[in-house]
Formats: sequence, C-alpha cells, structure tokens
Amino acid sequence: MNQAIRNSWVAAIAMFALIFGALSYVQVVGADELKANAWNNRAILQDYCNDRGAIIVGGAAVAESVEGSEQCKFQRTYPQPELYAGLTGYFSQNYGATGLEQAMREQLAGSSDQQFLDRIGQLFLGNQPKGASVELTVDPEIQKLAYDLIPDGQRGSIVVTNPKTGAILAMASKPSYDPNLIATQDPDAESANINELVKVPGINLNQNVSGPTGELLAPGSVFKLVDAAAALSSGKYNKDSELPNPANMPFPGIQYTLPNYAGGSCYTQDTASFAFALQQSCNTPFASIALDLGRDAIAEQAAKFGFGEDLGDQLKLQYAKGDGFPDDLDGPGLAQSAIGQKDVRATPLQVALMTAAIANGGVQMSPSLVKTVRSPDLRVIDEPKPEALRTSTT
Repeated sequence: MNQAIRNSWVAAIAMFALIFGALSYVQVVGADELKANAWNNRAILQDYCNDRGAIIVGGAAVAESVEGSEQCKFQRTYPQPELYAGLTGYFSQNYGATGLEQAMREQLAGSSDQQFLDRIGQLFLGNQPKGASVELTVDPEIQKLAYDLIPDGQRGSIVVTNPKTGAILAMASKPSYDPNLIATQDPDAESANINELVKVPGINLNQNVSGPTGELLAPGSVFKLVDAAAALSSGKYNKDSELPNPANMPFPGIQYTLPNYAGGSCYTQDTASFAFALQQSCNTPFASIALDLGRDAIAEQAAKFGFGEDLGDQLKLQYAKGDGFPDDLDGPGLAQSAIGQKDVRATPLQVALMTAAIANGGVQMSPSLVKTVRSPDLRVIDEPKPEALRTSTT
C-alpha cells in the first residue's frame, strides 16, 4: 500500500471516529440536556399538540389542555392567567416554555423516566399519549389574597411558605400577564401579543424566572434579623442589652451620617434596648452591632440564612441566589449593609425563607412547589418529602 492510499485510509478512519463520537455524545451523553432544553424545537413541536397533563392548585386546573383544531388536537389554556402566570409560565409553539411548563415539561408531556410503563400501556391499548398532572402546594385562597394585596400598577411580590415543611402556599407578583396570549395557535396573533407584552415595564418574557424567585433587590430593614441572630449567637448581646441609638451616626473623615427614621420612635432616645431596637427597626443600633462584630460575622450569619446559597432542588423553578454579603466594606459601607442597603441583595423568596427559618426554630426548609405528580389513572408517581436545607440559628 503506497503512502497516498495509507494517508487516505487514516483520514477516513479519523473522520468516521469524529462522526461516531459526535453521534454518541448527542444520543447518550447530551441526550437528557438536549431533551430538556426549552428551545429544542423538535421537543416543543412533539409536545405542543399532545394532551399535556394539567397543573393543579386546590383541585382546579390553572394550566390544562383542551380540544384544539384539526391541525393541532389540543390547545394549552390558562383558566386564571394573571393570578398564576408567575408559576405556570407559558407553553408556546414558537417561543418555547417557561416556568413550571418548562421545569415539569417531561412529566406534563408524559416522557419522564417514571412514566415509561404508562407510555408502554398507552401504546398497547392504542390510546393517545397523555401526560401526568402536577399538583402544587399552593393554597388558592392565600394566593388570591397575596395577589390582591399588591396594588395594581405597582411592582411587587409576595411569598408565603409553611415554615415547618418549606411548602410554598403563595407566590404572587405584579405586573402579571395572560399566558393564553402566547399559547395561542395563531402565530400572527402570538407575535403581536408578544410585541405588546414586552413593552410593559416589569414583564420579561425571555427569562425563565419570575419576580419572587429571580429579582434581586435590597432587602432593607428585614436584614436586621441577620444582625440580631449574629449578635445573639456571639454571646455578647441579649434582649436587654443597651445599645447606642443616636439620631444620626457619624463617621470620621466623611460627611455621610447614618440616620434613624426622623419622627419615629427610634429618634427620641440616645440609647435603646436590644429588644426595643429590633421591634422598632432602629438603624443606628444595628449599624453599631455590625461594626462591633465585624463583616465576617455578619457574612457568616447571612450565609446561614441562605444569602448567596443554593435553595435545594425541590423548588423546580429557576432562581437567583445573589453573591451573599458584600466583601471589602469600610465602616460606612458595613453600617449601610447592616440595614440591608448598599450592595446587599436578595429575592423575595429568600427573605420569606429567612423569616420562615426563625419561625421553625432556626431550621430552614427547602422550598417546594410540587405536592404530587399523578399519572392519567391518578396513580401517584412522585410525592416530594420535606427536606431540611440548613440550620440558620440555634
């Protein structure tokens, strides 16, 4: 065999190896990732016209498949759209899926590993593929109350959890939108609706996270709970400790002063007990505590409450966890951070989990949204159990 033929054979074998390797990766190693990708058009088209399972709250469907058209046998609909849009997300033929429609896509489509026997049974019986229903932990009355408490025209979120189990009882936010406008089978109407919705401040349809789980905000005075826990854990303070409570806290060499709220109860006395300062949310006593304990002590306690930490895998929805307590703080920066300002950030969900940990004796539970997953014959195929996430206080 001459050199030219030998080189051709080597090149052919190398090309075959590359093709085989690429196919092996796609079909084996990367199969699950590709299948779960929200922008996998083949998966979307396969699921779009099928009888997807319902998302259920309090026994009623908040997302379900109903009779569609000749071209597409089933249409995805959302009976209480604005109330649950932040949870359900949407399922669109052209724009993919978000929210629980994406997070629970395999279960809702009937394609999860747990539903393998169901698929075999449907095939042998000649039945149309049907997905599992997903029942949420949300309480419909609490969800409605939380949603109504947020004024129309304002941006806000409310999260309510069961402190002992981590079950999310309500997760509401405004502004909201109608997922039916995106799930329509009319592509022209869908595009027009999308173009109008993206003009509304506070609605970002391209993100797979909602305001309660994805919007990082300055927590403000609720962060004083972190300071209080750090102070009590240090052994240097108790509920009767007397703290400096000047109306304004000065800092050497700069003009900035940290004030208490003018006209409030904290503004009337130069010292305050630990309990009074916490009850009245006085700024300067907790700035004083942070300066005494130091940045590392506050940061350690913040991490114990979950700031900048993972929230477990029971939430299902994507979430932002932030960067934890800021580094490289000077005195004024630490004082501002101690009252939840400057660069301290948290989501509404994180704040809810922090207060829930205190209510649960210091144990923070993993937040959960899914109560049960049931096959079409109502057999329970998944029922997540409460999980302790971390010990926040003792």
